[in-house]
Amino acid sequence: MEYADLSDFLRKRREALQPEDVGMPRGRRRRTPGLRREEVAALASMSADYYSRLEGGRGPQPSVDMLGAIARALRLTLEERDHLFLLAGHGTPPRTTAPHHVDPGMLRILDRLQDTPALLLSRCGEVVAQTPAHVAFAGELTNFQGMERSEYYRWFAHPESRALYAEPELSMNSRLFVSMLRTAVTIDGPKSICASIVRALQKLSPEFVAIWDAHEVVVAHSRTKRFRHPSVGELELYCELIQSRDQQQTLIVFTAEPGSESAEKLELLAVLGSQTLDPAR
Repeated sequence: MEYADLSDFLRKRREALQPEDVGMPRGRRRRTPGLRREEVAALASMSADYYSRLEGGRGPQPSVDMLGAIARALRLTLEERDHLFLLAGHGTPPRTTAPHHVDPGMLRILDRLQDTPALLLSRCGEVVAQTPAHVAFAGELTNFQGMERSEYYRWFAHPESRALYAEPELSMNSRLFVSMLRTAVTIDGPKSICASIVRALQKLSPEFVAIWDAHEVVVAHSRTKRFRHPSVGELELYCELIQSRDQQQTLIVFTAEPGSESAEKLELLAVLGSQTLDPAR
């Protein structure tokens, strides 16, 4: 583990980031360049003391998961992430369908959509990042483990996960998810994570098998989606999909027509979500 180089790299990358780059307010009393150490720690969901010791060259060797969290917090590119792993004494993680590394360009867009329901999906349907507005809308979706991380897997293995969707979105989503899995398996091969998900679902879900055997490659879907939310009732939202440059991840953004009833309901959800997340309540 290269303590001096690791410390220098973390400090330089932290100082290169501005609060606005990660969706944080600048505030009035900011004397140091870039982000503060405690801000990086908050973004990486770790203690400020641990990150400070690590950047100061005094901490223990960080785990792979910890390094992944730091890479996301510092908005590192794949090349920078690989460099971080090597400095910390770990081999570089595989790049094929790397669900735990968030594309920094996509994350910068996500940072500017804090009041809009938006999420970032890997090719296997794993939610790697959500805006607070999307957490209020659909719940926390980044804390699953194993195949459960995949929206596609949960859709067929746990039909109760469909409760937010109204017809005709249910049948359309089933076909869409299968076609997206098929594309991922074709790109990543039979030994990929996506291929493992397909094999598991072929044993679990007759619905999945029937759609998979139909061999649909591209399924056209409406950009207008209808939902049934347990707190605010029915919503009609516009859905926009944006793919990262390497097509590893897809940004999905939900918006409502300004002034519509659905827009008012999204605003109400944002308020309800902030109250739920407020530790003082």
